[in-house]
Amino acid sequence: MTKFVRNGQWILALFGVACLVGAAAVMAQRETGGESPLAAAQNFSVAIRNASQKSMPSVVAIETTIKGGVAQGADIQELFKGTPFGEQFKNDPRYRQFFGQGGKRQMPRREGRGSGFVIDPSGIIMTNNHVVQDADKVVVRFQDGREYVARDIKRDPSSDIAILKIDADHPLPALPMGDSEDIQVGDWVLAIGSPFGLDMSVTAGIISAKGRGQQIAEREYFLQTDAAVNPGNSGGPLINLNGEVVGVNAAISSRSGGYDGVSFAVPINMAKWVSQQLIANGTVQRAYLGIAIQPVDNDLADTLNISIREGALVSDVWPGTPAEKAKLKPGDVIISLNGRRVNGTPLLQRIVEELELGKSYPLKVMRDGKQLELTMVAEAMPENFGKRRIVPVRDQQESAPESKEQKIVGMDVQKLTPELATQLGINGDNPHGVVITGVEPDSPADYANLKPGTVIEKVGPTAVSTPDEFADAVKKNSTDKGVLLHVHRGDRKFFVVLKP
Repeated sequence: MTKFVRNGQWILALFGVACLVGAAAVMAQRETGGESPLAAAQNFSVAIRNASQKSMPSVVAIETTIKGGVAQGADIQELFKGTPFGEQFKNDPRYRQFFGQGGKRQMPRREGRGSGFVIDPSGIIMTNNHVVQDADKVVVRFQDGREYVARDIKRDPSSDIAILKIDADHPLPALPMGDSEDIQVGDWVLAIGSPFGLDMSVTAGIISAKGRGQQIAEREYFLQTDAAVNPGNSGGPLINLNGEVVGVNAAISSRSGGYDGVSFAVPINMAKWVSQQLIANGTVQRAYLGIAIQPVDNDLADTLNISIREGALVSDVWPGTPAEKAKLKPGDVIISLNGRRVNGTPLLQRIVEELELGKSYPLKVMRDGKQLELTMVAEAMPENFGKRRIVPVRDQQESAPESKEQKIVGMDVQKLTPELATQLGINGDNPHGVVITGVEPDSPADYANLKPGTVIEKVGPTAVSTPDEFADAVKKNSTDKGVLLHVHRGDRKFFVVLKP
């Protein structure tokens, strides 16, 4: 009997352990949704498959043709006119063969490839501007092999977006649009297109970053992804796992010419806004402020007592623009516009250009540590605005006229005279400031990347016109965080922090 009781106790103990293990397994299954790792992987694979199959009927391969033309050849006599070689080359057939005879020569036909996708059942297709730019003929091909010649091509080079119209005999399947504001870093995406002419190729990756500016287009707020994108993918859709378009594949960052793990897509919200204007008007009208802006980095944030990347720093205000009418000033930090917070220069650009023309909008800025609310009225950006002439900055130490010169915080400065202003390409009725004529190596000025030929207009809030005023202003405005300088180099104005 005793033996049975002891055995019974062991049996009960084992039974209790088994219950605990079973309960733990049940809880673990509940926490993982009841899926094994293999089942989870299979479900993920199914999600990719479904999104791909759902989208492919709406994706097209694009083939472009630029006709061969006749180009004007170089005239050898004009090339070497006025040089000692003019007579020597005049009648020598060997040189005429190399340089041409000043006549016409036949240029070969050029062909290109890209991708696109249907955005409207009536036959409207979205792609990149650079895919169809200068094309004489554009052919789109669907997954089932049907081909159409595109007509009524409308382009927006600034955003690298274009739309095409094809005449189909039935409604076409349009891809649903997602929201590129909602997608987050780490979310899975698929790139569909025709890399290297391989139609309907699908690659997978994640959103690596948002709001990238790579100086690829004038208007940039790219999504960065590691989904493989190669030549021929341009213009194809970047979709989420629901099969919704979140971007238009546009470019890669590569040293090899092929995929190196960094690809860029135009956010679909921007592309959709551009396409709506192209469909309605044939062109894109953008609002503008009329300012030069720069991001708020660590040194500027410390000096201005704001958070890093909070807002956009106004470095210049151009006359006659909405910004001047709204009373914006250099040194203002734009915090929000129309109720939308600004966390960098590309975002501010996007917010501004999509404003409705003629309407008034609240504009919040930080000025001298205080928050102000201004009002701006949206106006259409003039044609070619922003494509300003960049004047090269020359070292003025050799050509500058003699003037009083002082060495302050590691640099030589002198008064900006009208003659120096002309040499530096500085326009305006009353240019002022001091010109840097020399910078000591390893000095505060050197570490701030200040160069000879740069004009310092303000030290903190204080305008300066002479070396003595500059020296006094540096002493007055210096802190342990440094001193803020408003400078003018070539055709640009910007702020730098001179650290102690």
